[in-house]
Amino acid sequence: MARAVETTLKTGGALIVEAGTGTGKTFAYLIPALQSGARIIISTGTRHLQDQLFHQDLPVVQRALNSRVQVALLKGRSNYLCSYRLQTVKEGGRLASREQAADLRRILVWTRSTRGGDIAEVATVPETSPLWPRVTSTTDNCLGQQCPHVEDCFFAKARSAAQTAQVLIINHYLLFADMARKEAGFAEFLPGVDAFILDEAHQLPEIASQFFGQSLSSWQFLELARDTVVEQARDAADFPALRQRAEALDPAVLNFRQTLDMEDRRALWREVVGQSTVLEAAVDLIGTLDRLCEALKEAAKRGKGLENCHWRGADLLQRLVMLAGAESGPDQVRWFETRGRSFTLTQTPLDVAPLFQGRMAAQPGAWIFTSATLAVGQDFAHFAARLGVLDYTGLRLDSPFDFPRNTLLYHPPALPDPGSSGYTVALLEAVLPVLEASRGRAFLLFTSHRALREAADWLADRLDYPLLTQGDLPKAALLQQFRNLGNAVLLGTASFWEGVDVRGEALSCVIIDRLPFAPPTDPVVQARIEALRQRGEQPFLCYQLPQAVIILKQGAGRLIRDINDRGVLVLGDPRLLSKSYGRVFLDSLPPIPKTRDLARVRAFFAQ
Repeated sequence: MARAVETTLKTGGALIVEAGTGTGKTFAYLIPALQSGARIIISTGTRHLQDQLFHQDLPVVQRALNSRVQVALLKGRSNYLCSYRLQTVKEGGRLASREQAADLRRILVWTRSTRGGDIAEVATVPETSPLWPRVTSTTDNCLGQQCPHVEDCFFAKARSAAQTAQVLIINHYLLFADMARKEAGFAEFLPGVDAFILDEAHQLPEIASQFFGQSLSSWQFLELARDTVVEQARDAADFPALRQRAEALDPAVLNFRQTLDMEDRRALWREVVGQSTVLEAAVDLIGTLDRLCEALKEAAKRGKGLENCHWRGADLLQRLVMLAGAESGPDQVRWFETRGRSFTLTQTPLDVAPLFQGRMAAQPGAWIFTSATLAVGQDFAHFAARLGVLDYTGLRLDSPFDFPRNTLLYHPPALPDPGSSGYTVALLEAVLPVLEASRGRAFLLFTSHRALREAADWLADRLDYPLLTQGDLPKAALLQQFRNLGNAVLLGTASFWEGVDVRGEALSCVIIDRLPFAPPTDPVVQARIEALRQRGEQPFLCYQLPQAVIILKQGAGRLIRDINDRGVLVLGDPRLLSKSYGRVFLDSLPPIPKTRDLARVRAFFAQ
């Protein structure tokens, strides 16, 4: 892999590499990257992986090579403390709770010692604290060069370091945010480079669809109203009508949310846009926001904060009018999501390939895509087509681990159809003896939150080992507790199928409830299926099946993370053996011995 990366960095073009767990993908691209002399952006899937790459892997390779190459880490704006917004919170008086007041004290202590302002440094304040959005900035609410604290801006300093670095570590969200800015005609904030190395590349198509579309959320309206009230008190105290119009936004947002059905839901916008209550609430929200924008226009000259609120309000109004309309383009799908008291309106492109292909053409050089899960069988065609990568070199490298000796794949016999109402309980009854044989030490991965909750209730008084459930604690804390206990059973959904690394005996069994087909009722999936059918293609074979194969490989990849790991993979879905497409899934997995005999599972764990 290192040789292939080295060649591509020299000659340019596209390289797609699938390298199984344990091959050392990170070292295989870092070594030629640091030796190439080229300016390179390395992008990975999450901020956590960014930190691991920059703070752990990169220093090891730099020391080994005695490299003096200048490297930098850059995250999105909202990952850095904003001194202006922190001051605003301090001046705002009492906070909503004692917890927020305690979090503010911890942040203030941290500000005395931090050099980079990266909020990941503050381990004592949870990522979910409602204080973080108030003391960080976004593209919407940043005052830019007009900010009174611009000279001390942590994000500006990180961006400045990124502009001069030879190797820059970012994440996919930042990469596509930059691409979307270029697409809209705005200046980019990432430097021009000779090469892109995109790790965890299987995530790229879905993340691209988020950034090449349009969206707005109820949170953006409420934040605008809150910021307007703060800025009015500071710079326009004699303009009470501005405060009144800002405060009117909250009930208008709540009324619109309530017309979309109080249940949590994802659906096509066309399913509700014709309803009179939804239309009336949308018109009311548009009118309320328009009146606030009129007042903000009048007040904008009084202060930079009010000027920023005016710009944000105008942008939100334009997007709301567009997204609340009845029609979307033939290559777009318009949909909404409700969760709790919040809502999101989104327009998503059905095919990001032309857009991504255009960005690659505008930035010629080397493009290297790598992940443990890119191929379907031996073929990269599905991944390449989704991104519009037409001419590429493909390389597939198996894991060096001894799967035939150290693993076993168990199919529980006589399970009902996974669509039946009693399927989850039947699966749990079948795997309870497996959990006893493994002495806990297991992940149960589910394709839906409903199945996870049903499993948590059913296992609660039937399991002799500690039971941990996604949502009970933050993800990092839950994983640490799982490692520390050494015999726990963890129940998780999508976020635990990938990016989770538990080595050693603490994780000796991974159980997957169903084949991870995307629900056909999901609005984006539904629209893509319709579009493929209209083009005369078979959605199941060219879209739904390949996607499910890649996700299953991610889930199965949680089991063996090190050369000394041993374990049993349990795949519960009977369609693996009863349907012809089951062979596509099995052929994409490592060479794991298979059995339907529970006695073999017990013997494996007894060794």
